[in-house]
Amino acid sequence: MAETDNAGAGNGQAASENANPQQFTIQKIYLKDGSLETPGAPEVFTQSWKPEARVELNTRRNSVGEGLHEVVLTVTVTATVEDKTAYLCEVHQAGLFTVTGFEDSATDQLLGAYCPGVLFAYAREAVSDLTGKAGFPPMTLSPVNFDALYARQRQQNANAQAQTGGEEAGTLE
Repeated sequence: MAETDNAGAGNGQAASENANPQQFTIQKIYLKDGSLETPGAPEVFTQSWKPEARVELNTRRNSVGEGLHEVVLTVTVTATVEDKTAYLCEVHQAGLFTVTGFEDSATDQLLGAYCPGVLFAYAREAVSDLTGKAGFPPMTLSPVNFDALYARQRQQNANAQAQTGGEEAGTLE
């Protein structure tokens, strides 16, 4: 009889732990916006192709509903040849993600680092396709460590809060 009671208590505990299960799901990945400008054309095609490329990454996120979040990764690539812009390619790769049952810090990590990492593969492909279709060698972006970028951004935010905290921040050091 005691075995039945212990088993019942164990099942009740398992049921309460599963009452708020963690869930992470990719609902949809889509290209929100994509553009390519070639202000240097057609002259740029008559020069030797030794570009300097600058890549900028930005992310933003919006809560769309209960546990549903949109994350948008913006990739901007500017290629210049002899101080003239050969092309400017910008891609807004987006995704809808369901994130429920996680602590706030884990949710923040998923939306701030993991989701942009998922989106980057799609953005990378879009940049390569757009630049290739514009008549340039396809731009293949190097892999990005979004976990490191997320950690650096969190550290910068913590430092900024410490500096704006004034005297109190100084006493913590």
